[in-house]
Amino acid sequence: MIWPNILTVSRIGFAVLLVFLLLQNSLTGNILAIIVFTLASLTDFYDGYLAKKKSTISDFGKIMDPIADKILMLSVFFVLVHLGMVALWMVILIAAREILVTLDRLWCTCRGQVLAAEMAGKIKTVFQIITVSLILLYLILDQAAFANSWFYQIQKFYLGWINVFMVITVLVTVVSGVAYFQNRLKRLSS
Repeated sequence: MIWPNILTVSRIGFAVLLVFLLLQNSLTGNILAIIVFTLASLTDFYDGYLAKKKSTISDFGKIMDPIADKILMLSVFFVLVHLGMVALWMVILIAAREILVTLDRLWCTCRGQVLAAEMAGKIKTVFQIITVSLILLYLILDQAAFANSWFYQIQKFYLGWINVFMVITVLVTVVSGVAYFQNRLKRLSS
């Protein structure tokens, strides 16, 4: 297996570790979770970078990269719902988009077509990473003793920004799904 594919598959392992760490609901678990999430996010960048640089772009990578992204992000989002940080309806919309696009990609693969990730999907991933990072930072600050005095003064403000970022993330995710299917219809009709 080539390095870009190893990095892609590693995100699935990172997803399992992230779920475990976040469910600890502790300062140490949250600090480790943001470190693991950062590493997992970097693998998303570097797998594509290495594949292009070394000309090792593969069908496996084109299929697994978006699947690994979805496993990572949906795992984290559902844990954040469980922790009361994110509204369930938001995650359901995100999950619906991710599942529909993934099923369509798999259907295309069965028919001999491999579809690489589109720019709208990459932008969606960036928004999801930023939003999750803000939430993980919030969880750390909420439990850190050094942050108690000043953090509680800005807590409502910070939570407001988390909500704004979540709404933007949901909108970008849904719009990227609509764009994906519009592009698929154009390809089918041409």
